[in-house]
Amino acid sequence: QVQLVESGGGLVHPGGSLTLSCTASGSSFSINVMGWYRQVPGKPRELVASITRGARTDYLDSVKGRFTISRDNAKNMVYLRMDSLKPEDTDTYYCNSAPRGLHEWGQGTLVTVST
Repeated sequence: QVQLVESGGGLVHPGGSLTLSCTASGSSFSINVMGWYRQVPGKPRELVASITRGARTDYLDSVKGRFTISRDNAKNMVYLRMDSLKPEDTDTYYCNSAPRGLHEWGQGTLVTVST
């Protein structure tokens, strides 16, 4: 079925930026609403940002003004640009459909914000 692969995470200092990428494969039709989630082990995943096929976006309050979600429907890719990163943004980030993650979760990509 749908395979989701995240990339782009890494170590960044507070105030820095990262751009995450997600590639969806295994389906000839793109997912209508895509989202980025984050999860610390032992805690539930939370939806950070979502975007419709028509590029309507929604964000978690704590990331509004700092994160930007975008998608390239032709490439079946979704991106998350993260600016002004804070230590509390440290997490493993995943992509999936939104507002529910209906597909098998990928491995995620780890974002660490630390001095």
